[in-house]
Amino acid sequence: MQHHSEISYSDLHRKIRQQEVRFGGNKKLKIYGLLSCKSGKRMKRENRVFFSTEKEAIENGFRPCGHCMKSQYNKWKNGFI
Repeated sequence: MQHHSEISYSDLHRKIRQQEVRFGGNKKLKIYGLLSCKSGKRMKRENRVFFSTEKEAIENGFRPCGHCMKSQYNKWKNGFI
């Protein structure tokens, strides 16, 4: 897990291009989702974290976003994750 406030803009873009960062999350709400999610783009920078895999997000106690990851969210909601 990488905190947005601890990474520079250029490093973040490099990590996204190299697919080292594939998911974003809100550390206060414990929700993760796709980098393209409109909900995720609206969050405050100090609350934003990044993950390389879904497994990493889940291991850190985050749940899937209900907007951009509907199928994973429904599995989580029904107790399958």
